[in-house]
Amino acid sequence: MNVNSDNRTIAFLLILGFIAFAAFAVWETCKSRKRVFGKIRKTYGQWPEREYSMEEFDAISHYYVHRKKEGLPVIDDITWNDLDMDRIFMLLNHTWSCIGESYLYCLLRMPAMEEETLKERNRLIEYFRTHPEAREKMEYRFARIGKTGSQSMFDYIYNLAELKPEAVWPEFVWIIAVVVSFGSIFINAAFGVLLFLAVMFGSWYYYYRKKKRIEPFLRSCSCLIQILKESESFGKIDAPELKNYQEKIVQAGKLLRKLKRSTHFVVGGNAGENGELTKVFFDYINYTFHLDLIEFNTVIRELAAHMDDLEGLIDAVGALECATALASFRTLAEGSYCIPELKKGGRTSLSCENVFHPLIPDPVKNSITAERGVLLTGSNASGKSTFLKTVAVNAILAQTIDTCMADSWKGNFFRICTSMALRDDLAGKESYFIVEIKSLKRILNAADGKIPILCFVDEVLRGTNTVERIAASSEILESMEREDILCFAATHDIELTHILEKGYDNYHFEEEVRDNDVLFNYRLFKGRAVSRNAIKLLGVMGYDPKLIEKAQNMADHFLETGEWRQEEA
Repeated sequence: MNVNSDNRTIAFLLILGFIAFAAFAVWETCKSRKRVFGKIRKTYGQWPEREYSMEEFDAISHYYVHRKKEGLPVIDDITWNDLDMDRIFMLLNHTWSCIGESYLYCLLRMPAMEEETLKERNRLIEYFRTHPEAREKMEYRFARIGKTGSQSMFDYIYNLAELKPEAVWPEFVWIIAVVVSFGSIFINAAFGVLLFLAVMFGSWYYYYRKKKRIEPFLRSCSCLIQILKESESFGKIDAPELKNYQEKIVQAGKLLRKLKRSTHFVVGGNAGENGELTKVFFDYINYTFHLDLIEFNTVIRELAAHMDDLEGLIDAVGALECATALASFRTLAEGSYCIPELKKGGRTSLSCENVFHPLIPDPVKNSITAERGVLLTGSNASGKSTFLKTVAVNAILAQTIDTCMADSWKGNFFRICTSMALRDDLAGKESYFIVEIKSLKRILNAADGKIPILCFVDEVLRGTNTVERIAASSEILESMEREDILCFAATHDIELTHILEKGYDNYHFEEEVRDNDVLFNYRLFKGRAVSRNAIKLLGVMGYDPKLIEKAQNMADHFLETGEWRQEEA
């Protein structure tokens, strides 16, 4: 009777313990879910606060490197760096997964050339902006996938798909050897134990050496399995407007079901988040029987066979997550942006009203309409370079996120190029001038008559002497007076405004020296610059008045005679 009572007590305690453990697990899950949703709501529509390491940024760009195709228009490295597009990406990067941020980066580097693409992108953005419940559920699923930091999962996935499966017979030989050596213990205990230990040591050593070679690929498998897990959950979110994307994700998940099973076992030994006991168990099984090495070959074959399905899944998830991030950006910029009006064909032109740079607080807005080249003049720091970057950045945003920081934006679909923030190439042993003329030549080479070029040049040929600079600059800019090129150029050489006035419209920025201070209004005015305040600025900075007077006299003499006066000894 007492024995039965003790058994019932033990059984009751076990059941109670199981219930308590289950309740704790559910409570932890709910707590974690609530925390993630709280963060999603708190950060939406806010300026993203995140610090990036160089390794992280490099990893984010790798998806674009794999997906860009020869011949398709992209934002090349020179243009991307000239415009500091990394910071624009940071502003827009309200994503939660490695797929979302890699897709967003790729999107910014590959401008759309079709109106339908941008219309669909805008439809998704506006849906998430006006349907917070569906957006939050989607963002929660993206957060479940997570980010991979300085490791690019796409490198390993694409490389993994290109691997050739290795023969698995050595793994089966080791399995048989382990089983046989263990059985020998029951025939001859002393010899059997020694044989078993020797075989186990050999098996583990072989496993360690082979596992070390594929370890980098296993990190991407961990993220891959989380993507495949979440693919089922996307279809359960009630959002009829996203049905096509949900079906694509779910269908791809079904086709990749075998890959999911194989990947799950392959990464089992790395699943430290599931507890140390689980990790130890999987490690012991894999070290002994090499099951993950056998399944790794299945992963290679399945990934190669279904790479198109996986890319379709990634594209669908990436498109949705980018839309949620851009909905957050539009909420942040509420009342300050417009939907651009873009056209294919017709006269090459660009018109923007009250355009401004998204990274400048309290910006001065400017407007311009251009149907031919634009030549900007004005003193240093007056606003020329900033205006060029403002128009160029918004041109990229128009064709990528279908959003411009302006009251209105109308223009063609362009291939966008710049030649602005160049520097000497020390590694290639090229001077600034060589780097500059190569940069300008690439713009001319890109003009093929199919897609019009929108280009921005800041201080053309600044790396050489005045006479040759003006002569060569005028010819280069004149060669850009074409129906398929719309060029915005900034210069200090007033001579160019006269030489090129038949093909370029002149605009300028002004400043005023008042009470030993320089005042800039950053307003764009029609016509060429007429003020010359560089020498006056010397006075503002505290230079000797005699030096300033001599410099002014020399400048006046040159303007009157065309010759420089030499000081008498």
